[in-house]
Amino acid sequence: MSETVHPETGLLADAADGPVVGGMQGPAVAEAVAAAFTAAIESGRLDLPLPGRGHTRERCGARLAEGHADALAILSELGATVPPDGSRWAVWAAQPPGPRLTAHQDHGGWRLDGIKQYCSGAHSCSHALVTATALDGDRLFAVSTHGLWPIPGTWRAIGMAASDTLDVSFDGIEAEPVGGPGSYTARPGFAHGGVGVAACWYGGARAVGGTLRDAAAGRDVGPYALADLGAVDLALHTARTALDVAAAEIDADPADRQDGGRRRALRVRALVEAVATEVMRRVGQALGAGPLCRDGAHSRRVADLTVYLRQHHSERDLAQLGTLVARHGAAW
Repeated sequence: MSETVHPETGLLADAADGPVVGGMQGPAVAEAVAAAFTAAIESGRLDLPLPGRGHTRERCGARLAEGHADALAILSELGATVPPDGSRWAVWAAQPPGPRLTAHQDHGGWRLDGIKQYCSGAHSCSHALVTATALDGDRLFAVSTHGLWPIPGTWRAIGMAASDTLDVSFDGIEAEPVGGPGSYTARPGFAHGGVGVAACWYGGARAVGGTLRDAAAGRDVGPYALADLGAVDLALHTARTALDVAAAEIDADPADRQDGGRRRALRVRALVEAVATEVMRRVGQALGAGPLCRDGAHSRRVADLTVYLRQHHSERDLAQLGTLVARHGAAW
């Protein structure tokens, strides 16, 4: 089994004939993912411009690539030490219900203990930025992954299987604080990064929509499928326009002095999530079960995107957006 980076989405997908078995994290899969990720870094493809520096539109990628690029931006924004050449970074900041990661000071240094959930690149990354709870609040830390223990079987999904996402056990792991309490979420780049995730969703939706586009270009799919293709084109064009506008706004106000970053991220994420969901529905409606059953690449893209979109918090995010609009107003 080998791993390839999909040329349109950047998603790591297995190159075998069948789907990756959910939760399978054996040496072959871990080594293949690490090799693909390392090659992407060494080739310079992940040397992306930092957000808000005039080239935000060029920042693109998916799970492992997105995490690495986001980590480098966070380190820069919070004034941390420049990471070593060739290092592979992840951002492990999920805080769902369940086991927690805690931080305490020990002889002038910091150590982390507990379980961190949803750690993408658990076997593949050399370093990670990780959030943990300390006595003075939630903090961000930089750690080496040497000595960490990914917990087998904690990712059972077929979707995003190649993202090497597992829970990870910490036992007195040395950690370097990055910023102070609350710095991770308080910085302007936190909202900017939320738009970056939406760009990854767009890339996945674009690849799914391509299956219908290619089918319609190659044979007579009928008027209803063409109508679905028209709807897919409209949805993806709308999402791309919103992402382009957001990128330009970020470059115009990288420090978020106009206090629009949170609203922008919530709007763009909600829009792109709805677009991606609509694209999957339209493609499935137009082509039926065939591509899901006979096209391994397409079925994996759908499975990956379905899982990836659940980073969106749906009505909770819309409620946050509504609260901000009620408080600050809206341009419309």
